[in-house]
Amino acid sequence: MASLKAFFPLALLGLVWAHAAAAQAHLGPQGAEGEPNREQQWLVPSPDPSLAAHAVLFRPPGEGPFRLAVIAHATTQNVLRRAQMPQPEYRALAAWLVARGFAVLVPERPGHGATGGKYFEDQGGCDEADYSRSGRATGEEIAAALTYMREQSLIRQDGAVVVGHSAGGWGALVLAAGDPAAISNIIVFGAGRGGHANDFENQICAPHTLIAAAGEFGRTARIPVTWLVAANDSYFSPQFSRKLADAFRTSGGRVDFRVLAASGSEGHWLPETEAGVKSASAELDRALKLRTRGAAAK
Repeated sequence: MASLKAFFPLALLGLVWAHAAAAQAHLGPQGAEGEPNREQQWLVPSPDPSLAAHAVLFRPPGEGPFRLAVIAHATTQNVLRRAQMPQPEYRALAAWLVARGFAVLVPERPGHGATGGKYFEDQGGCDEADYSRSGRATGEEIAAALTYMREQSLIRQDGAVVVGHSAGGWGALVLAAGDPAAISNIIVFGAGRGGHANDFENQICAPHTLIAAAGEFGRTARIPVTWLVAANDSYFSPQFSRKLADAFRTSGGRVDFRVLAASGSEGHWLPETEAGVKSASAELDRALKLRTRGAAAK
């Protein structure tokens, strides 16, 4: 790879390094804890060394160390909607995890809301969508936040859980290739990219390309995945989601695929609502307990 000096004048390169150092210097908690669940704003690293990602951390009482759960949010190809996106919080889902002893981080990835910066996850046009590249970019962003949090004294080094929603779930599938000691479970809700093509329900950009990319991710997977989808998800229907999960499994990934009851008027947003999380609670609890039994049996 060519040196940075080949692309930047020395004076400008100094500014780039200074910006990166300033971003890293301000990582960590950004204020006092609040209610509920000791809510606290944080800044965490992103793949862009000059850009810190905004995040919210929830945690149980006590000093820890706690198991970590990272919730990866959905996205959109629409640049205006991304810029206007509020900090994702997933409060009901976070509360469910906190009640089970997890510290829960919800990072806002680059290209969204207050974090801003470049949108690394761009999948490209509908016909030529590159779902492998976009998924790996999302996975890298999730991993940057997760790795940083595992270095904090309040977080355990082992047993992290990654919970991904929509494009966040798609990126979480990439992390299934990681260390099973560091990440014990991956849980995805309505995972995929390219749903609602041209704003039409049950239309997906380049669906065969998406299925092929799911198979690609499955070839290197080592961490078990629980794949959840609501019966009335019009972005990635249960029928199509099963094809994605089957492609991931056929290539070598471990998947437990479950269809949840219909949720509200649009099931794709199930993990963002209290009623949705309640309907998923039994499957979530079972996923974590199944992994605990499996680990104990080894």
